[in-house]
Amino acid sequence: MILNNLMSLTRRIAHNTIIQIAGKVISTAMGIFVVGLLTRYLGADGYGRYTTVIAFLQVFAVILDLGLYIILIKKISEPNSDTSKFVNNIFTLRLLSAIIFLGIAPVVAFFFPYPFIVKIGIALTTLSYLFISLNQVLTGLFQKNLKMVKITIAEIVGRIVLLTATGIVLYLKMDLLAILGAVILGSLSNFLYVFFAARQYVKIRLTFEWPVWLQVLKESWPIGLSVAFNLVYFKADTIILSIYQPASDVGIYGATYKVLEILSTLPAMFAGLIMPLLTAAYAVRNFDRFRQIIQKSVNFLFILALPLIIGTQFIAEQLMVLVAGGEFVGSGAVLRILIVATGIIFIGALFGNAVVSINKQKPMILAYLIVAIVSLAGYIILIPRYSFYGAAYMTIASEFLIMLTSFYMVYRTTKARLNFNIMGRALLASLFMTIILWFTRDLHWVLLVFIGILSYASSLYLLKGVTKNDITEILSLSK
Repeated sequence: MILNNLMSLTRRIAHNTIIQIAGKVISTAMGIFVVGLLTRYLGADGYGRYTTVIAFLQVFAVILDLGLYIILIKKISEPNSDTSKFVNNIFTLRLLSAIIFLGIAPVVAFFFPYPFIVKIGIALTTLSYLFISLNQVLTGLFQKNLKMVKITIAEIVGRIVLLTATGIVLYLKMDLLAILGAVILGSLSNFLYVFFAARQYVKIRLTFEWPVWLQVLKESWPIGLSVAFNLVYFKADTIILSIYQPASDVGIYGATYKVLEILSTLPAMFAGLIMPLLTAAYAVRNFDRFRQIIQKSVNFLFILALPLIIGTQFIAEQLMVLVAGGEFVGSGAVLRILIVATGIIFIGALFGNAVVSINKQKPMILAYLIVAIVSLAGYIILIPRYSFYGAAYMTIASEFLIMLTSFYMVYRTTKARLNFNIMGRALLASLFMTIILWFTRDLHWVLLVFIGILSYASSLYLLKGVTKNDITEILSLSK
Protein backbone atom coordinates (compact mmCIF):
# COMPACT_ATOMS: atom_id res chain seq x y z
CA MET A 1 0.00 0.00 0.00
CA ILE A 2 2.76 2.45 0.95
CA LEU A 3 4.71 1.58 -2.20
CA ASN A 4 1.59 2.12 -4.34
CA ASN A 5 0.99 5.48 -2.71
CA LEU A 6 4.57 6.54 -3.36
CA MET A 7 4.33 5.44 -6.98
CA SER A 8 1.04 7.32 -7.37
CA LEU A 9 2.54 10.43 -5.80
CA THR A 10 5.58 10.20 -8.08
CA ARG A 11 3.35 9.96 -11.13
CA ARG A 12 1.26 12.92 -9.97
CA ILE A 13 4.39 15.03 -9.55
CA ALA A 14 5.63 13.90 -12.95
CA HIS A 15 2.20 14.65 -14.41
CA ASN A 16 2.14 18.15 -12.92
CA THR A 17 5.71 18.82 -14.01
CA ILE A 18 4.99 17.73 -17.58
CA ILE A 19 1.85 19.91 -17.65
CA GLN A 20 3.86 22.86 -16.40
CA ILE A 21 6.59 22.27 -18.96
CA ALA A 22 4.03 22.04 -21.77
CA GLY A 23 2.23 25.15 -20.52
CA LYS A 24 5.52 26.94 -20.03
CA VAL A 25 6.52 26.18 -23.62
CA ILE A 26 3.29 27.79 -24.84
CA SER A 27 3.38 30.80 -22.50
CA THR A 28 7.11 31.25 -23.07
CA ALA A 29 6.60 31.28 -26.83
CA MET A 30 3.99 34.02 -26.45
CA GLY A 31 6.14 35.90 -23.95
CA ILE A 32 9.15 35.80 -26.26
CA PHE A 33 6.95 36.94 -29.13
CA VAL A 34 5.86 39.94 -27.06
CA VAL A 35 9.49 40.72 -26.24
CA GLY A 36 10.27 40.53 -29.96
CA LEU A 37 7.48 42.95 -30.77
CA LEU A 38 8.60 45.40 -28.09
CA THR A 39 12.31 45.31 -28.90
CA ARG A 40 11.63 45.93 -32.59
CA TYR A 41 9.09 48.67 -31.88
CA LEU A 42 10.99 50.46 -29.10
CA GLY A 43 14.60 49.80 -30.15
CA ALA A 44 17.46 49.30 -27.69
CA ASP A 45 16.97 52.73 -26.10
CA GLY A 46 13.19 52.46 -25.67
CA TYR A 47 13.35 48.88 -24.49
CA GLY A 48 15.95 49.99 -21.98
CA ARG A 49 13.40 52.38 -20.48
CA TYR A 50 10.78 49.62 -20.42
CA THR A 51 13.30 47.32 -18.69
CA THR A 52 14.10 50.04 -16.14
CA VAL A 53 10.41 50.33 -15.17
CA ILE A 54 10.04 46.57 -14.77
CA ALA A 55 13.35 46.07 -12.90
CA PHE A 56 12.66 48.96 -10.54
CA LEU A 57 9.27 47.56 -9.53
CA GLN A 58 10.62 44.03 -9.22
CA VAL A 59 12.82 45.27 -6.39
CA PHE A 60 9.75 46.39 -4.43
CA ALA A 61 7.87 43.23 -5.42
CA VAL A 62 10.64 41.16 -3.87
CA ILE A 63 10.58 43.22 -0.67
CA LEU A 64 6.80 42.91 -0.25
CA ASP A 65 7.07 39.13 -0.58
CA LEU A 66 7.93 38.80 3.15
CA GLY A 67 8.43 35.07 2.59
CA LEU A 68 4.66 34.56 2.64
CA TYR A 69 4.44 32.38 -0.46
CA ILE A 70 6.89 29.76 0.84
CA ILE A 71 5.41 29.82 4.35
CA LEU A 72 1.92 29.27 2.92
CA ILE A 73 3.09 26.11 1.13
CA LYS A 74 4.81 24.95 4.29
CA LYS A 75 1.84 25.65 6.57
CA ILE A 76 -0.83 24.01 4.43
CA SER A 77 1.46 20.99 3.88
CA GLU A 78 1.74 20.28 7.58
CA PRO A 79 -0.45 17.46 9.03
CA ASN A 80 -3.97 18.54 10.12
CA SER A 81 -3.42 22.07 8.84
CA ASP A 82 -6.39 24.49 8.59
CA THR A 83 -5.93 25.40 4.94
CA SER A 84 -8.70 28.02 4.81
CA LYS A 85 -7.36 29.89 7.82
CA PHE A 86 -3.81 30.16 6.53
CA VAL A 87 -4.74 30.93 2.91
CA ASN A 88 -7.08 33.78 3.82
CA ASN A 89 -4.86 35.33 6.46
CA ILE A 90 -1.76 35.16 4.30
CA PHE A 91 -3.67 36.48 1.27
CA THR A 92 -4.81 39.48 3.33
CA LEU A 93 -1.32 40.04 4.70
CA ARG A 94 0.10 39.92 1.17
CA LEU A 95 -2.49 42.47 -0.02
CA LEU A 96 -1.53 44.86 2.79
CA SER A 97 2.22 44.51 2.19
CA ALA A 98 1.70 45.03 -1.56
CA ILE A 99 -0.25 48.24 -1.05
CA ILE A 100 2.40 49.61 1.33
CA PHE A 101 5.56 48.75 -0.61
CA LEU A 102 4.22 49.32 -4.11
CA GLY A 103 2.85 52.65 -2.91
CA ILE A 104 6.37 53.67 -1.88
CA ALA A 105 7.91 52.76 -5.26
CA PRO A 106 6.79 55.85 -7.27
CA VAL A 107 7.98 58.14 -4.46
CA VAL A 108 11.45 56.57 -4.45
CA ALA A 109 11.60 56.65 -8.26
CA PHE A 110 11.13 60.42 -8.17
CA PHE A 111 14.66 60.80 -6.75
CA PHE A 112 16.32 58.69 -9.48
CA PRO A 113 17.80 60.28 -12.63
CA TYR A 114 15.17 58.77 -14.91
CA PRO A 115 13.20 60.44 -17.72
CA PHE A 116 9.74 61.66 -16.69
CA ILE A 117 7.96 58.97 -18.75
CA VAL A 118 9.88 56.25 -16.85
CA LYS A 119 8.80 57.69 -13.50
CA ILE A 120 5.16 57.83 -14.64
CA GLY A 121 5.49 54.30 -16.00
CA ILE A 122 6.70 53.06 -12.62
CA ALA A 123 3.68 54.61 -10.89
CA LEU A 124 1.27 53.10 -13.43
CA THR A 125 2.77 49.61 -13.46
CA THR A 126 2.47 49.17 -9.69
CA LEU A 127 -1.01 47.84 -10.52
CA SER A 128 0.50 44.98 -12.51
CA TYR A 129 2.72 43.98 -9.61
CA LEU A 130 -0.19 44.17 -7.20
CA PHE A 131 -1.98 41.50 -9.23
CA ILE A 132 1.22 39.44 -9.65
CA SER A 133 1.89 39.45 -5.91
CA LEU A 134 -1.64 38.30 -5.05
CA ASN A 135 -1.54 35.67 -7.76
CA GLN A 136 1.74 34.24 -6.47
CA VAL A 137 0.49 33.61 -2.94
CA LEU A 138 -2.56 31.73 -4.25
CA THR A 139 -0.34 29.55 -6.43
CA GLY A 140 0.83 27.76 -3.29
CA LEU A 141 -2.69 26.37 -2.84
CA PHE A 142 -2.53 24.62 -6.21
CA GLN A 143 0.99 23.37 -5.63
CA LYS A 144 -0.04 21.72 -2.39
CA ASN A 145 -2.92 19.94 -4.15
CA LEU A 146 -0.79 19.07 -7.19
CA LYS A 147 -3.28 20.83 -9.48
CA MET A 148 -0.90 23.08 -11.37
CA VAL A 149 -2.89 22.71 -14.58
CA LYS A 150 -5.04 25.62 -13.36
CA ILE A 151 -1.98 27.82 -12.91
CA THR A 152 -0.74 26.82 -16.34
CA ILE A 153 -4.06 27.77 -17.94
CA ALA A 154 -4.09 31.07 -16.03
CA GLU A 155 -0.63 31.96 -17.27
CA ILE A 156 -1.59 31.17 -20.85
CA VAL A 157 -4.75 33.29 -20.53
CA GLY A 158 -2.67 36.17 -19.17
CA ARG A 159 -0.19 35.87 -22.02
CA ILE A 160 -2.98 35.81 -24.63
CA VAL A 161 -4.42 39.02 -23.19
CA LEU A 162 -0.94 40.60 -23.01
CA LEU A 163 -0.15 39.63 -26.59
CA THR A 164 -3.49 40.89 -27.89
CA ALA A 165 -3.32 44.18 -26.00
CA THR A 166 0.30 44.73 -27.01
CA GLY A 167 -0.55 44.09 -30.66
CA ILE A 168 -3.33 46.68 -30.52
CA VAL A 169 -1.09 49.25 -28.83
CA LEU A 170 1.68 48.81 -31.39
CA TYR A 171 -0.78 48.87 -34.30
CA LEU A 172 -2.07 52.22 -33.04
CA LYS A 173 1.56 53.43 -32.62
CA MET A 174 1.08 54.36 -28.98
CA ASP A 175 3.79 55.16 -26.43
CA LEU A 176 5.52 53.37 -23.54
CA LEU A 177 2.72 54.09 -21.08
CA ALA A 178 0.17 52.36 -23.30
CA ILE A 179 2.49 49.34 -23.57
CA LEU A 180 2.68 49.21 -19.78
CA GLY A 181 -1.13 49.35 -19.73
CA ALA A 182 -1.14 46.15 -21.78
CA VAL A 183 1.16 44.57 -19.19
CA ILE A 184 -1.36 45.49 -16.47
CA LEU A 185 -4.23 43.88 -18.38
CA GLY A 186 -2.24 40.65 -18.79
CA SER A 187 -1.47 40.48 -15.06
CA LEU A 188 -5.09 41.23 -14.14
CA SER A 189 -6.39 38.44 -16.40
CA ASN A 190 -3.97 35.94 -14.89
CA PHE A 191 -4.93 36.89 -11.34
CA LEU A 192 -8.69 36.77 -11.93
CA TYR A 193 -8.48 33.24 -13.35
CA VAL A 194 -6.40 32.02 -10.41
CA PHE A 195 -8.63 33.80 -7.88
CA PHE A 196 -11.84 32.17 -9.08
CA ALA A 197 -10.16 28.77 -9.58
CA ALA A 198 -8.85 28.90 -6.00
CA ARG A 199 -12.42 29.14 -4.71
CA GLN A 200 -12.76 25.45 -5.58
CA TYR A 201 -10.54 24.75 -2.54
CA VAL A 202 -11.02 27.78 -0.31
CA LYS A 203 -13.53 30.60 -0.18
CA ILE A 204 -11.20 33.58 -0.49
CA ARG A 205 -11.98 36.46 1.85
CA LEU A 206 -10.08 39.12 3.74
CA THR A 207 -9.24 37.78 7.19
CA PHE A 208 -7.58 39.61 10.09
CA GLU A 209 -6.67 37.07 12.75
CA TRP A 210 -3.80 38.73 14.59
CA PRO A 211 -2.53 35.56 16.33
CA VAL A 212 -2.24 33.88 12.92
CA TRP A 213 -0.52 36.93 11.42
CA LEU A 214 2.01 36.95 14.26
CA GLN A 215 2.62 33.22 13.88
CA VAL A 216 3.13 33.55 10.13
CA LEU A 217 5.37 36.62 10.40
CA LYS A 218 7.44 34.94 13.12
CA GLU A 219 8.27 32.16 10.67
CA SER A 220 8.38 34.22 7.51
CA TRP A 221 10.54 37.19 8.52
CA PRO A 222 13.83 35.30 8.07
CA ILE A 223 12.71 34.31 4.58
CA GLY A 224 11.52 37.84 3.85
CA LEU A 225 14.81 39.30 5.02
CA SER A 226 16.74 36.72 3.01
CA VAL A 227 14.64 37.51 -0.06
CA ALA A 228 15.36 41.22 0.47
CA PHE A 229 19.07 40.42 0.46
CA ASN A 230 18.53 38.24 -2.60
CA LEU A 231 17.12 41.17 -4.55
CA VAL A 232 20.47 42.91 -4.18
CA TYR A 233 22.19 40.33 -6.36
CA PHE A 234 19.13 39.51 -8.49
CA LYS A 235 17.97 42.99 -9.47
CA ALA A 236 20.59 45.51 -8.34
CA ASP A 237 22.52 44.79 -11.53
CA THR A 238 19.83 46.27 -13.77
CA ILE A 239 19.22 49.24 -11.47
CA ILE A 240 22.93 50.09 -11.24
CA LEU A 241 23.26 49.56 -15.00
CA SER A 242 20.42 52.05 -15.56
CA ILE A 243 22.28 54.66 -13.49
CA TYR A 244 25.81 54.27 -14.93
CA GLN A 245 25.17 53.19 -18.52
CA PRO A 246 22.95 54.45 -21.39
CA ALA A 247 19.43 53.11 -21.87
CA SER A 248 20.57 51.10 -24.91
CA ASP A 249 22.89 49.01 -22.69
CA VAL A 250 20.01 48.43 -20.28
CA GLY A 251 17.91 47.31 -23.24
CA ILE A 252 20.51 44.81 -24.46
CA TYR A 253 20.97 43.40 -20.96
CA GLY A 254 17.23 43.45 -20.28
CA ALA A 255 16.38 41.49 -23.42
CA THR A 256 18.84 38.79 -22.40
CA TYR A 257 17.79 38.81 -18.76
CA LYS A 258 14.20 38.25 -19.87
CA VAL A 259 15.28 34.88 -21.25
CA LEU A 260 16.86 34.04 -17.87
CA GLU A 261 13.69 35.03 -15.99
CA ILE A 262 11.48 32.93 -18.24
CA LEU A 263 13.70 29.85 -17.99
CA SER A 264 14.15 30.15 -14.21
CA THR A 265 10.41 29.83 -13.62
CA LEU A 266 10.62 26.11 -14.46
CA PRO A 267 12.93 25.11 -11.57
CA ALA A 268 10.98 27.42 -9.27
CA MET A 269 7.73 25.62 -10.09
CA PHE A 270 9.35 22.20 -9.80
CA ALA A 271 10.89 23.09 -6.43
CA GLY A 272 7.47 24.30 -5.30
CA LEU A 273 5.99 20.88 -6.09
CA ILE A 274 8.81 19.09 -4.29
CA MET A 275 8.74 21.28 -1.18
CA PRO A 276 5.63 19.67 0.43
CA LEU A 277 7.29 16.24 0.10
CA LEU A 278 10.50 17.49 1.70
CA THR A 279 8.54 19.17 4.49
CA ALA A 280 6.55 16.00 5.21
CA ALA A 281 9.67 13.79 5.20
CA TYR A 282 11.60 16.10 7.50
CA ALA A 283 8.64 16.53 9.87
CA VAL A 284 8.78 12.80 10.73
CA ARG A 285 12.61 12.74 10.53
CA ASN A 286 12.54 10.30 7.63
CA PHE A 287 15.99 11.31 6.37
CA ASP A 288 16.25 8.43 3.92
CA ARG A 289 13.10 9.61 2.19
CA PHE A 290 14.34 13.21 2.33
CA ARG A 291 17.64 12.22 0.71
CA GLN A 292 15.88 10.21 -2.01
CA ILE A 293 13.69 13.16 -2.93
CA ILE A 294 16.67 15.53 -3.01
CA GLN A 295 18.74 13.10 -5.07
CA LYS A 296 16.08 12.44 -7.70
CA SER A 297 15.26 16.14 -7.92
CA VAL A 298 18.89 17.17 -8.38
CA ASN A 299 19.34 14.47 -11.03
CA PHE A 300 16.29 15.70 -12.93
CA LEU A 301 17.26 19.38 -12.78
CA PHE A 302 20.90 18.69 -13.67
CA ILE A 303 19.84 16.60 -16.67
CA LEU A 304 17.78 19.58 -17.90
CA ALA A 305 20.23 22.37 -17.06
CA LEU A 306 23.47 20.98 -18.48
CA PRO A 307 22.44 20.66 -22.16
CA LEU A 308 20.64 24.00 -21.88
CA ILE A 309 23.90 25.72 -20.92
CA ILE A 310 26.01 23.97 -23.55
CA GLY A 311 23.51 24.17 -26.38
CA THR A 312 22.99 27.90 -25.90
CA GLN A 313 26.70 28.53 -26.53
CA PHE A 314 26.19 27.47 -30.15
CA ILE A 315 23.03 29.44 -30.97
CA ALA A 316 23.16 32.51 -28.69
CA GLU A 317 23.44 35.24 -31.36
CA GLN A 318 20.97 33.57 -33.71
CA LEU A 319 18.52 33.12 -30.85
CA MET A 320 18.69 36.74 -29.66
CA VAL A 321 18.37 38.11 -33.20
CA LEU A 322 15.31 35.90 -33.65
CA VAL A 323 13.84 37.03 -30.34
CA ALA A 324 14.71 40.72 -30.30
CA GLY A 325 15.87 41.71 -33.78
CA GLY A 326 19.16 42.66 -35.41
CA GLU A 327 19.72 45.64 -33.11
CA PHE A 328 20.12 43.20 -30.22
CA VAL A 329 22.76 40.92 -31.76
CA GLY A 330 25.10 42.02 -28.95
CA SER A 331 22.76 40.29 -26.48
CA GLY A 332 24.02 36.94 -27.73
CA ALA A 333 27.35 37.33 -25.96
CA VAL A 334 25.54 38.27 -22.75
CA LEU A 335 23.21 35.27 -23.11
CA ARG A 336 26.20 32.92 -23.24
CA ILE A 337 27.17 34.19 -19.78
CA LEU A 338 23.73 34.46 -18.18
CA ILE A 339 22.67 30.99 -19.28
CA VAL A 340 25.31 29.63 -16.89
CA ALA A 341 23.61 31.56 -14.07
CA THR A 342 20.31 30.05 -15.22
CA GLY A 343 21.71 26.53 -14.90
CA ILE A 344 22.91 27.29 -11.39
CA ILE A 345 19.45 28.62 -10.50
CA PHE A 346 17.98 25.25 -11.57
CA ILE A 347 19.80 23.56 -8.67
CA GLY A 348 19.79 26.53 -6.30
CA ALA A 349 16.00 26.84 -6.33
CA LEU A 350 15.67 23.28 -5.03
CA PHE A 351 18.05 23.77 -2.11
CA GLY A 352 16.59 27.18 -1.35
CA ASN A 353 13.18 25.60 -0.80
CA ALA A 354 14.76 22.68 1.08
CA VAL A 355 16.23 25.18 3.56
CA VAL A 356 12.70 26.28 4.41
CA SER A 357 11.51 22.66 4.66
CA ILE A 358 14.07 22.01 7.41
CA ASN A 359 13.33 25.31 9.20
CA LYS A 360 16.80 26.78 8.67
CA GLN A 361 15.72 30.17 7.37
CA LYS A 362 17.31 32.10 10.22
CA PRO A 363 20.84 30.62 9.94
CA MET A 364 20.77 31.40 6.21
CA ILE A 365 20.25 35.12 6.77
CA LEU A 366 23.94 35.75 7.41
CA ALA A 367 24.87 33.88 4.23
CA TYR A 368 22.39 35.91 2.18
CA LEU A 369 23.69 39.13 3.73
CA ILE A 370 27.29 38.28 2.87
CA VAL A 371 26.37 37.37 -0.71
CA ALA A 372 24.35 40.60 -1.00
CA ILE A 373 27.30 42.71 0.14
CA VAL A 374 29.74 40.92 -2.16
CA SER A 375 27.34 41.19 -5.10
CA LEU A 376 26.58 44.86 -4.57
CA ALA A 377 30.29 45.67 -4.31
CA GLY A 378 30.94 43.64 -7.45
CA TYR A 379 28.20 45.41 -9.41
CA ILE A 380 29.40 48.85 -8.35
CA ILE A 381 32.98 48.02 -9.34
CA LEU A 382 32.33 46.08 -12.55
CA ILE A 383 29.31 47.74 -14.17
CA PRO A 384 30.86 51.23 -14.66
CA ARG A 385 33.89 49.57 -16.30
CA TYR A 386 32.44 46.60 -18.20
CA SER A 387 28.74 47.49 -18.50
CA PHE A 388 26.45 44.46 -18.99
CA TYR A 389 29.36 42.01 -19.18
CA GLY A 390 30.38 42.89 -15.63
CA ALA A 391 26.77 42.54 -14.48
CA ALA A 392 26.44 39.11 -16.12
CA TYR A 393 29.63 37.63 -14.67
CA MET A 394 28.78 38.94 -11.20
CA THR A 395 25.34 37.33 -11.50
CA ILE A 396 27.00 33.94 -12.05
CA ALA A 397 29.17 34.40 -8.97
CA SER A 398 26.19 35.44 -6.84
CA GLU A 399 23.97 32.54 -7.89
CA PHE A 400 26.79 30.05 -7.30
CA LEU A 401 27.46 31.35 -3.78
CA ILE A 402 23.77 31.12 -2.88
CA MET A 403 23.46 27.59 -4.26
CA LEU A 404 26.58 26.48 -2.40
CA THR A 405 25.52 27.91 0.96
CA SER A 406 21.99 26.48 0.64
CA PHE A 407 23.37 23.04 -0.18
CA TYR A 408 25.75 23.21 2.78
CA MET A 409 22.92 24.14 5.16
CA VAL A 410 20.78 21.22 3.95
CA TYR A 411 23.69 18.77 4.16
CA ARG A 412 24.75 19.93 7.63
CA THR A 413 21.23 19.45 8.95
CA THR A 414 20.15 16.23 7.22
CA LYS A 415 23.45 14.65 6.15
CA ALA A 416 21.85 14.17 2.74
CA ARG A 417 24.88 13.33 0.61
CA LEU A 418 24.55 13.50 -3.15
CA ASN A 419 25.41 10.61 -5.45
CA PHE A 420 26.98 12.01 -8.63
CA ASN A 421 26.50 8.86 -10.69
CA ILE A 422 23.59 10.10 -12.82
CA MET A 423 25.06 13.60 -13.04
CA GLY A 424 28.33 12.12 -14.29
CA ARG A 425 26.48 10.26 -17.02
CA ALA A 426 24.64 13.45 -17.95
CA LEU A 427 28.03 15.17 -18.18
CA LEU A 428 29.32 12.49 -20.55
CA ALA A 429 26.16 12.77 -22.65
CA SER A 430 26.63 16.55 -22.79
CA LEU A 431 30.23 16.08 -23.90
CA PHE A 432 29.04 13.88 -26.74
CA MET A 433 26.42 16.49 -27.66
CA THR A 434 29.09 19.22 -27.62
CA ILE A 435 31.29 17.30 -30.06
CA ILE A 436 28.38 16.75 -32.44
CA LEU A 437 27.32 20.41 -32.25
CA TRP A 438 30.88 21.60 -32.82
CA PHE A 439 31.12 19.77 -36.15
CA THR A 440 27.65 20.93 -37.22
CA ARG A 441 27.89 24.49 -35.81
CA ASP A 442 27.45 26.19 -39.21
CA LEU A 443 23.95 24.75 -39.70
CA HIS A 444 20.75 26.70 -39.05
CA TRP A 445 19.94 27.08 -35.34
CA VAL A 446 16.72 25.06 -35.67
CA LEU A 447 18.70 22.10 -36.95
CA LEU A 448 21.26 22.59 -34.18
CA VAL A 449 18.51 22.43 -31.55
CA PHE A 450 17.14 19.23 -33.07
CA ILE A 451 20.62 17.68 -33.34
CA GLY A 452 21.47 18.70 -29.78
CA ILE A 453 18.31 17.21 -28.29
CA LEU A 454 18.62 13.98 -30.28
CA SER A 455 22.33 13.45 -29.54
CA TYR A 456 21.96 14.26 -25.84
CA ALA A 457 18.81 12.19 -25.25
CA SER A 458 20.12 9.14 -27.13
CA SER A 459 23.54 9.18 -25.47
CA LEU A 460 21.99 9.73 -22.03
CA TYR A 461 19.74 6.72 -22.61
CA LEU A 462 22.64 4.56 -23.81
CA LEU A 463 24.67 5.59 -20.76
CA LYS A 464 21.67 4.64 -18.58
CA GLY A 465 21.35 8.14 -17.18
CA VAL A 466 17.66 7.65 -17.95
CA THR A 467 16.26 4.12 -17.95
CA LYS A 468 13.27 2.57 -19.65
CA ASN A 469 11.53 2.31 -16.28
CA ASP A 470 12.00 6.06 -15.70
CA ILE A 471 10.40 6.84 -19.05
CA THR A 472 7.56 4.37 -18.48
CA GLU A 473 6.77 5.80 -15.06
CA ILE A 474 6.75 9.39 -16.34
CA LEU A 475 4.48 8.46 -19.23
CA SER A 476 2.10 6.65 -16.88
CA LEU A 477 0.03 9.65 -15.84
CA SER A 478 -2.80 7.87 -14.09
CA LYS A 479 -3.27 8.89 -10.47
